[in-house]
Amino acid sequence: MAVTLTTSYKEFLQAETVEFIDELLDNQYELSDILEFVDEHSEDELVAYYEEYCEQGEKVGYDVVDAFVKENGLCDVEHCEEAFVGTYQDGAHFAEEYLSDCGDEIPAYVVVDWDATWSRSLCYDFDFVEGGGYRTGYVFRKYY
Repeated sequence: MAVTLTTSYKEFLQAETVEFIDELLDNQYELSDILEFVDEHSEDELVAYYEEYCEQGEKVGYDVVDAFVKENGLCDVEHCEEAFVGTYQDGAHFAEEYLSDCGDEIPAYVVVDWDATWSRSLCYDFDFVEGGGYRTGYVFRKYY
C-alpha cells in the first residue's frame, strides 16, 4: 500500500513509525521524502536506515546511493561513500582508467581488450550498476 497521502499517514502506519517520523520532521527532514522511502522500502527499513541513507545521499548524491542500494541492499548503505569509485560509461571504461592510473605504461602498439579485462578480472572486486544518465553507470568496490 502506498503511503502517498501526507495528511493520513498517521492512520496507516504503526505508532512507532509515526513517532519516528515526527522526530525526523523535528530535525527538518521532508515528509514527502520520508513517505516515498516507506513506499519504496518498508517501515522497519525507514527506522533502521533512513538517517544513514540521507547522510550518504548528501555526501555522494541520492542517485549514487539508490544505485548502491539496488546492488547491495539498505543494510550496507553506510558503506556507500567509501565504496563509490565514480561514474563510467561501462566496466571497460572503468578498467582502462583504473589500470592506466596504476602507473605501468602500456606501449601504444599493445591492443588491450578492456571489456575482457573487466569481465575476467575487475568485476570480481567492483560492481557496475547502470544509471546516472545516458549510457553511464556507477562503479562501487564490493563489500564482503
